[in-house]
Amino acid sequence: MGSQSTAKTIFLLASMVGWLLAGAALMYLFPAIANLVVHSDRTALWLNNLARGGYHPLLGTAACVGLIAAEALANWIWYSRYDGKI
Repeated sequence: MGSQSTAKTIFLLASMVGWLLAGAALMYLFPAIANLVVHSDRTALWLNNLARGGYHPLLGTAACVGLIAAEALANWIWYSRYDGKI
């Protein structure tokens, strides 16, 4: 087995947490996506009931886009500057 630096291990763990949060944001968006893809009375009622409870799909969209952008930027910085040098 090969060895890797502690810095790379920490980077990979932090990256994993970011992707897990992005996945959670996508799961939060599932009702809105379902309504867009298969618009029916049932999905509209589902969104209406969720909205009464405080569901805001824009929050999930912003979180998902922001997390994916942060992950892409972090990966670009890591692999362009630090990979193989630490």
